[in-house]
Amino acid sequence: MNYIVFDLEWNQCPQGKARENPRLPFEIVEIGAIKLNEEKETIDSFHEVIRPLVYRKLHFRTREVIHIDQEELNAARTFSPVIRDFLAWCGEDYEFVTWGSLDLNELQRNMDYYRIQNPFPQPLFYYDLQKMFSLLYDDGKSRSSLIDAVEYLQIPETVPFHRAFDDTYYTAEVMKRMDLEPVARYESVDYHRIPASREEEIFLDFGTYLKYVSRSFEDKEEAMKDRRVCAMRCSRCNLPVWKRARWFSTGGNTYLSLVQCPKHGYMKGKIRLKKCPDGSVFVVKTIKPADERSVKMIREKKDAIKRRRKDRRRKKREDGKRKETV
Repeated sequence: MNYIVFDLEWNQCPQGKARENPRLPFEIVEIGAIKLNEEKETIDSFHEVIRPLVYRKLHFRTREVIHIDQEELNAARTFSPVIRDFLAWCGEDYEFVTWGSLDLNELQRNMDYYRIQNPFPQPLFYYDLQKMFSLLYDDGKSRSSLIDAVEYLQIPETVPFHRAFDDTYYTAEVMKRMDLEPVARYESVDYHRIPASREEEIFLDFGTYLKYVSRSFEDKEEAMKDRRVCAMRCSRCNLPVWKRARWFSTGGNTYLSLVQCPKHGYMKGKIRLKKCPDGSVFVVKTIKPADERSVKMIREKKDAIKRRRKDRRRKKREDGKRKETV
């Protein structure tokens, strides 16, 4: 198996968000990739600038960051032939490696727009090296920039940053210096194509935490009524648990829960509701062990929400009484 380390640069509507195409908010203008073998040795590379067809002029921010001029863009090939060559170059047996979670989604969104058949497996697993770097060298939650990772690992800065192939080069060099064995099981799963049915829903056990990715629901109310969405189990023994704090909204599209396993103690659940292009929603749920600080935080959040709701109800009653008096 090979690793395909890649990075993209993309353009956006020069006239602003109000004029953008909702099916393609970001149009890819450059792709850079390096192929590594199982020993993490470089065996090939791919690099090409892409002529945009939707946003033909560069947004000023894009031009400032990636330093591609309009003449270079105009002379390039368009997305469809470039991406077909890229997919053929990837080969048959490979795993994608990216710095962060955005590139795979944008690659597939551009493929959808240009009607390029998606050949990737579903679910699509990949290495988010930014996450793995945090697991190895930081707290597992924070996300360092590629520049910071290069400096931390003392990699010589021989080329500038912020071009697709140059950033790919640095990502590959970071990967070569990382011992991935302790974190190899923490693969990321791509959310561009979510499960189409209940039977295809994704359940992942990472050893230290559980992840669940649902099919789509009409809205968040329907999602939060689903028993599988709301189910909680111990992330270590996978057995039923005692509920200490049922699912509650922290505002927006995030929900928290606190449960207790008779054998392994407290577990915290987190639900993130994400929007699909058609307006429906899907659920990403994680269940992890909760330390004393997390237990206290969840309880305090729930109590604060209860107090705010109680205050709103009291104020509503008082306003109603004043109107009756008047």
